[in-house]
Amino acid sequence: MLAVMYAGGPISSVLVNKYGSRPVVMVGGLLCCAGMVAASFGTSVIELYLTVGVLGGLGLAFNLQPALTIIGKYFYKKRPMAIGLAMAGSPVFLSTLAPFNQFLFNTFGWKGSFLILGGILLNACVAGSLMRSLGPKQTAESKNKIGMGSHDSDVKKSIWEKINNYLDFSLFKHRGFLIYLSGNVIMFLGFFAPIIFLAPYAKDKGIDEYSAAFLLSVVAFVDMFARPSVGLIANSKLVRPRIQYYFCFAIMFTGVCHLLCPLAEDYTSLVVYAVFFGLGFGGVSALLFETLMDLVGAQRFSSAVGLVTVVECCPVLLGPPLAGKLVDETGEYKYMYISCGAIVFISSVWLLIGNIINYRLLAKDEKLEKARKKIYNPESKESEPLNKSKQQDVDVKNMRTGSNPSERETNI
Repeated sequence: MLAVMYAGGPISSVLVNKYGSRPVVMVGGLLCCAGMVAASFGTSVIELYLTVGVLGGLGLAFNLQPALTIIGKYFYKKRPMAIGLAMAGSPVFLSTLAPFNQFLFNTFGWKGSFLILGGILLNACVAGSLMRSLGPKQTAESKNKIGMGSHDSDVKKSIWEKINNYLDFSLFKHRGFLIYLSGNVIMFLGFFAPIIFLAPYAKDKGIDEYSAAFLLSVVAFVDMFARPSVGLIANSKLVRPRIQYYFCFAIMFTGVCHLLCPLAEDYTSLVVYAVFFGLGFGGVSALLFETLMDLVGAQRFSSAVGLVTVVECCPVLLGPPLAGKLVDETGEYKYMYISCGAIVFISSVWLLIGNIINYRLLAKDEKLEKARKKIYNPESKESEPLNKSKQQDVDVKNMRTGSNPSERETNI
């Protein structure tokens, strides 16, 4: 399901750019519901893979990416806080899902549980119907003009240009995007395995099943408060201009937590590890998409998420099996945690160095741009006409203050 959710990113991006967020999220809710309901009639594991994994994963892809895109259109000044609050819904549901699933299974059986979960996921259609587009309403005359203009331009455009309208492949020439993508590919190799093997690692230390499962609830509970808190800090004036560094330190903090995990020998120390792991996991999750939007801008964010998720699908899919193979070969979990911590830490160092270089090149480009403006516009205040009216000055000021602040975009 997770791999299909990431692999379905480009499809979701194309649909969002074509039709908007509202219909895509509603279709995603229908797919999730259909996958769960169909799973209740399954008779084999293969059928569950097709229904829950493929249908449900595709529905989740249609829910995640449009929801993040619409946040970028609704918010700018408080966007990190908005994304942190929106992402906090995931740990809230995860912390209650395990006991709720157990209750459903004991009361209604596995088939009834799938039916009820399908009905719950159908509420995504209600959430999607509330995602109102913010663009101006078009009249019939303007639609006809746009349609005639687009028809003439489509004749002249090549097939590649038409594809690029729905999925912006020029992002692969974007310096900041390439740094972000390469660092995330490294990070996701060791990002999900520690939380998957946390309960088995606790059982291997001689802790009972219920106490081991409680560690996951601790991670989810801390994660629930970490995401909005990290978003609030990222929205501050000191942090937001350098939010890429904040993201690097959040990843580094998570990697250090995994490296120190083998030192936990009893249940109390594992709870302490779970608390710090929840802080790191929540911090990375809250900043993961905000940093991407900060790099490419809200207009190109839909295409950027689709391209990022389809590339990240491979490390997300390969990371846990490789970690399990390492546990089978060594017979101990500590080497797996050390390896995952080292991978996550290396990714943070890679991103930190890349962002330092990127920020310096950005500052250099700004200086060159200012120098060009001085060369080509050598007009001084003395050469300005003295009969300029105050009304013109007011109009110019209004135009400047009304313009939206541009995003950080750097092309190679």
